[in-house]
Amino acid sequence: MRPPSAFEPRAEPGSAVRPRRSALYMPAANPRAMDKARTLACDVVILDLEDAVAPDAKTEAREAACAVVAAGGFGAREVVIRINSLATEWGEADLAAAIAAAPDAILVPKIDGPEDLAPYAQGLPPGVALWAMVETCAALFRLEPLAAAAAEHRLTTLVAGTNDLAKEMRCRPDVDRAPLLAPLSLMVAAARAHGLVILDGVYNAIDDDPGLARQCAQGAAFGFDGKTLIHPRQIETANRAFTPDPEAVDWAHKVAEAFDLPENTSRGVIRVEGRMVERLHLDEALRLIAVARAIEAASPAPGDPA
Repeated sequence: MRPPSAFEPRAEPGSAVRPRRSALYMPAANPRAMDKARTLACDVVILDLEDAVAPDAKTEAREAACAVVAAGGFGAREVVIRINSLATEWGEADLAAAIAAAPDAILVPKIDGPEDLAPYAQGLPPGVALWAMVETCAALFRLEPLAAAAAEHRLTTLVAGTNDLAKEMRCRPDVDRAPLLAPLSLMVAAARAHGLVILDGVYNAIDDDPGLARQCAQGAAFGFDGKTLIHPRQIETANRAFTPDPEAVDWAHKVAEAFDLPENTSRGVIRVEGRMVERLHLDEALRLIAVARAIEAASPAPGDPA
């Protein structure tokens, strides 16, 4: 492994650089599934109180999710609780319980604009971030002000809710998601404009490995940081798609090291192995290095459990 460059990678505002290639929704009404999450190779575990839980199981699921967070044992995995909207009969109790449990983040659904964030952000304890689903047509037209309000409300991450969005739009996306390409691009642009993490939506065809790989590759090409998943068998594919290519990481080190040379520290453009490289490329190189190191740090050693 190369020694660190003198340049320090810049973290996302309000959040450490860490891998979020695979974010697995686990139904909080299923204790065995949540226990299994401690052994899976996903970067993020989302304990779901919303879509994955039937109305008559909401209370039990809430208690179970909070107990699982309290028990810990997730290692380097980020643990998130997705609550029901405050517009529902379960929302207030979900939010209060999630705040008390203090996971890494609380994921809130059906956010239409920045004014929806404040009721969720109030009372967040130190170390607990706010994540928001982008899954309504109204949200698409307010993405910039929503992302701009992130710092005020400790919002660090946007999550594409492609199923609900497609339902509202009445579109029928296939693997390539042509009807959703514009919304997906806007989500990424809004997140990048304000230094937020952005996760792609789920792929519903659990047994379609080629289709999942194709959609993960599309999401990575769009600039998403990772993909939300609905089944453990999807983890490996997502991790592979959103792990920086070793050749790209090697090139990133060369760019960082070249700018670190005394004769280049004040230059805006330099030549590296016959290619013209600008400081904007240095920024991307440092980000790539940081992500690769975070993935390496979070990976179990040979022989250790996942």
